[in-house]
Amino acid sequence: MMMKLIVAAMLLAAAGGCGGGGSSSTPASPSPSAPTTPVSAACSVIGLGVSASTSIVNGTECSTANSPVVLLNMKDSTGLQVGGCTGTVIAPRAILTAAHCLASPAASIKVFLGVGPELDAVSFSPHPSYTGNAPNFDVGVILMGADIPRTPVPLLLSRDTRVGETAVVTGWGKDGIQGVTSTLRAGVATITSVTSLALQTTTTSSFSSVCQGDSGGPILVQESGVWSIAGVISANSTLACSFGDNFYANVRNSSISAFILGAAPDAARR
Repeated sequence: MMMKLIVAAMLLAAAGGCGGGGSSSTPASPSPSAPTTPVSAACSVIGLGVSASTSIVNGTECSTANSPVVLLNMKDSTGLQVGGCTGTVIAPRAILTAAHCLASPAASIKVFLGVGPELDAVSFSPHPSYTGNAPNFDVGVILMGADIPRTPVPLLLSRDTRVGETAVVTGWGKDGIQGVTSTLRAGVATITSVTSLALQTTTTSSFSSVCQGDSGGPILVQESGVWSIAGVISANSTLACSFGDNFYANVRNSSISAFILGAAPDAARR
């Protein structure tokens, strides 16, 4: 199966890495069972209120006042906007995102917390093994020069994600209906496949889907009552967003977790 990148909702001419992808080794998934967390409660997973809007794709629009899930605006070397992605605060000065969001021509990153002015990232780095074959190793870390006024979300490193678990996906991408971007939304899904490198969910009428601009956002599952990051939004089997399979880089992969903790040793974890 050829996968299309859920790329950075490119705002100017498409950059290298847009589209693309490679053959997936992810096995065929079973039909997902009904989620145990309703869509209406998806925003509360990251401690946020909701509006009445329908969003992500079949999700809910969230308040941004205290959101640890942030909007990333990539700029080229001249300062022009070249794309937008999603990131998650995982440490006082670190944000987790997708490696493909950090590819050229991105030369600098502005971080928007949902309120207030944009913040300048000090540095950013993709996983060294990421080659464009999403979702394999499709993670990156952004470092800030001062503490981010948001509570970090823990990484799920103590156990493997399980097929059949209810998950929450959240990001700043398109809603798949109006094509609106730069609005924080959350939705629910069920894990349909787990490999050492990737997680998978399947879009149905009962489940939410990720879309362009959600790249780099988290997929979260519960561990000991705490919603934790199991993976990073990476790719989709289609560009339609309203159907198909969604793929996520698995943060528990030993190479991925070592990379994240090497860049952000104080990252929260479960």
